[in-house]
Amino acid sequence: MNPQAALIFIASLMLGTTITISSNHWIMAWTGLEINTLAILPLISKSHHPRAIEAATKYFLTQAAASALVLFSSMTNAWYTGQWDITQLTHPTSCLILTSAIAMKLGLVPFHFWFPEVLQGSPLTTGLILSTIMKLPPIALLYMTSPSLNPALLTTLAILSTALGGWMGLNQTQIRKILAFSSISHLGWMAIIIVYNPKLTLLNFYLYAVMTATIFLTLNTTKVLKLSTLMTAWTKAPSLNTMLLLALLSLAGLPPLTGFLPKWLIIQELTKQDMALAATLISLLSLLSLFFYLRLAYCTAITLPPHTTNHMKQWRTNKPTNVTIAILTTITVMLLPIAPMILTIV
Repeated sequence: MNPQAALIFIASLMLGTTITISSNHWIMAWTGLEINTLAILPLISKSHHPRAIEAATKYFLTQAAASALVLFSSMTNAWYTGQWDITQLTHPTSCLILTSAIAMKLGLVPFHFWFPEVLQGSPLTTGLILSTIMKLPPIALLYMTSPSLNPALLTTLAILSTALGGWMGLNQTQIRKILAFSSISHLGWMAIIIVYNPKLTLLNFYLYAVMTATIFLTLNTTKVLKLSTLMTAWTKAPSLNTMLLLALLSLAGLPPLTGFLPKWLIIQELTKQDMALAATLISLLSLLSLFFYLRLAYCTAITLPPHTTNHMKQWRTNKPTNVTIAILTTITVMLLPIAPMILTIV
């Protein structure tokens, strides 16, 4: 892709995200979401492969439908209450429609069907943008409207997302699809707590974005897309692969890594809200996703490919590890001990 064109698209993404996050009026929030959708489409379809074109088409249709629902929900609210302010979403029907629209934007169950397919058809760098930056505006809208949302509906969506994200990821061999189902599962954790403690949702999202960025950038460095190539990639950059093992375990939420922090805080908050059953259920369902993270981790660093005569090892790269990956990996692995300091900031 032409560097100038790529710069324009990335700048438009930043602009759309900023407009949505900083807006008070529903029309401005909708405009930001539309700018985002139109800016990401060329980045998804830049390879001109039929699967990439299919992914871009699916993405466009789903996001257009979700944006129309956002507009419809805000118009319904304005019709009944006379308010266009995002924080003044009080009409129950509008809240229901908005929850459906944001679930479609994020890829929560039962509107998850587009996300694994789109991620599978996109390059790894675009997949990273789709999994992190593109999720921020819808989560910001949920954050702003959280006092009006229906807790029972969000809890149901969250538990279903965690279950389906774990269940569907078990049988995958394509790493991008596994990461898509991992994203759906994590979104379930964010959705369950948004009504009770919205700041915790944002903390969870930031940590999830850092951990996912580490994994996507590492895979992009080693050029790995399938489990079978992941098994032989350890010869290319052994130290980077070892850190990928820890990053995957952190994304799974194992202590003493960073990924354990949001899960621990969410379970604690749910218990305080007398939702011990929901906390138990979502914790047990996260064991499903733990299985495929362990499978990825096992393929990353613990397996050796069969030593047949025609087996070719990959050349070890002499390039030093990118500083960005080094910083992100450090955050992904070592943030748990400073949890009290993070909580004072949040």
